[in-house]
Amino acid sequence: MKKVMLVDDEILIRESIRDCIQWEKEGFIYCGDASDGEVALPMIEQLQPDILITDIKMPFMNGLELSAIVRKKMPHIKIIILSGHDEFEYARSALRIGIEEYCLKPFSSTDIIQLLQEVSRKIDTERYDNERIEKLKLHASEKTVNSKEKLLGDLCGGFISTSDAMRLAAELGLNLISHHYAVAITDIRHRDSSISSDSALVQQMESSLHGQLDSIINYLCFKMSRNEKIWIVKGDSIPQLEAALEVFQATITSYQSSSEHLYQIFIGIGSMQDRLQAIHTSYLEAMEDKHWRRLSELNRWSLQDATGGTLDQSILLDRNRFIDFLRIGSSSEVVGLVQQIAAELRSVDWQASFYGYYILNDITLQVLQAAKSMYRNIQSPEVILQNLQLSIRKVRSWDEVCSYLILLAEQFWQWRAEASDRYADMLFQVKDYILRNYDKDHLSLQDAAEHVLVSPSHLSKLFSQETGQTFIDYLTHTRINKAKELLQSTNSKSYEIAFMVGYNDAPYFSNLFKRVTGMTTKQFRQQGQPIHNKTSIGE
Repeated sequence: MKKVMLVDDEILIRESIRDCIQWEKEGFIYCGDASDGEVALPMIEQLQPDILITDIKMPFMNGLELSAIVRKKMPHIKIIILSGHDEFEYARSALRIGIEEYCLKPFSSTDIIQLLQEVSRKIDTERYDNERIEKLKLHASEKTVNSKEKLLGDLCGGFISTSDAMRLAAELGLNLISHHYAVAITDIRHRDSSISSDSALVQQMESSLHGQLDSIINYLCFKMSRNEKIWIVKGDSIPQLEAALEVFQATITSYQSSSEHLYQIFIGIGSMQDRLQAIHTSYLEAMEDKHWRRLSELNRWSLQDATGGTLDQSILLDRNRFIDFLRIGSSSEVVGLVQQIAAELRSVDWQASFYGYYILNDITLQVLQAAKSMYRNIQSPEVILQNLQLSIRKVRSWDEVCSYLILLAEQFWQWRAEASDRYADMLFQVKDYILRNYDKDHLSLQDAAEHVLVSPSHLSKLFSQETGQTFIDYLTHTRINKAKELLQSTNSKSYEIAFMVGYNDAPYFSNLFKRVTGMTTKQFRQQGQPIHNKTSIGE
């Protein structure tokens, strides 16, 4: 309901208007009245009426002076002027300063109600228009942000082709072009999961990263979840990219040591890539890296909690040497190598100290991380880790340490042996699935992943690394090659062929065909050139 205020120096008029109208029934609230403009001004500022009814001729400050001030300070208030027949010049002045309505005396309550209803409709129309404009502005702003986040998210997930990514980036004003790319992930969460991670510490750390990166490199970033932020770093050279990634490492290390264990601060860094399409490979590696760093850090915190915050850092185990050996070594050498690496653990008192268990748990995490990065066929790694940790808890002597490390090595080599056989069969199944379903417009990486019983991210990374193409690129080339066959062997229209190869949008298909082949469908059909299928199943 609209609030109405009345200003008139005649008390009888004020009382008549106030008492003769059933305000709430008519859809209004009578919020107050005043005897002249000077008295009315502070009341108007306090009450903020939607509609002001004011007489023209009043002492101290007349209606025109009041209206001019109100129009300037509170332009949203609509003004109705009350005037006698002999005040035409006043009325003309009132219209010039933007008065909504003009009512001649004498008038009835019906006249006032009619004017109020007309002004109320104008207010409703203006509010609706303003709300619509604000919604359009907000929608446009959100659409830009959401489109940017969706584009960068699709790049990280490997769900968009290079050409489509470049086209969308141009529309959004984003520059994706670079010689080299790498993905870093920052993850900050309060140790109490019920407390929001959106804190001054988060803002301070991100501000520090932005400030340091701005001076050395170009990058794009977006929020992946409440805790995670994804940074796509671009560089003209490998050293430049390495310097940027060192900024992430140094910043995270600094904040980890200063957060007083109130926050869990993690980072994941992916490999450097030289193709836009390989951003998703770097992203998946960064996610994997973050996961295992987090497990290792939680392991260290658990030990500190158990030992009262003190760790015996004098006992070390050469983790890198052990993992390097696992990559190329054999079972005939494992006993000697393990005894050398574990030599410093001879002094550990397994009955009184937790530190030896921390070392074994930490190297287990690093071995499992290395195995997952090399042999992506590992099933249920969390279950395997739990079983290995159960074995660690049973260690009571140095000999049992060596036995455990040998067990860990044998597990790694088992993964290595299984990997070589599984990839070829899985990729064959995926390619065959694409060949049998390319005509379905909804075919996606998710569908193919479900077909071979793996996660979409796992399949995306594996497919790219093993074939040199992303899933979407392979699907696109398969469809285009089938379209070539149909253009040469049938008289079907282009839009019909588009539908037959999985594209419901014929203009999009035509543009895509030209981008891939360099020719329109008509030009290709006229040339009748032979087909060179670059994506056959046996490839």
